[in-house]
Amino acid sequence: MKTAVFSAILIALATQAMAQDGQVTIQQDPKINELVKLYTKVNANTGYYQIQVGFGNYQKAQDLLSQVEIDFPDWYSKIEFESPTYRVRLGRFKTKLEAERKYLEVRKKYPDAMLLKPEQKES
Repeated sequence: MKTAVFSAILIALATQAMAQDGQVTIQQDPKINELVKLYTKVNANTGYYQIQVGFGNYQKAQDLLSQVEIDFPDWYSKIEFESPTYRVRLGRFKTKLEAERKYLEVRKKYPDAMLLKPEQKES
């Protein structure tokens, strides 16, 4: 008898505890949305500094990319086609200082490497 009463009380308390509803209201300065839009616009128009390690036909670019991925495994690397050649590019550096430091490191292995400035996209 005691267990039945205890169970009934326990079930009643559990359903009462689970029946709570909440509502969250966020109040923020309306200028935050403007700031987010401005930040998005500025970052969308900024590219990255990259290092071009070489160029040539597709097979030469593939071979070079394979070697670059061995030499710098943690860096972003890709092949870009700019008519009429394929270009092997390395890295995505936000700042010029970081790019120049990495460029000096790359030049030790690839003396013909070039540091490329970010391309500004039209807005």
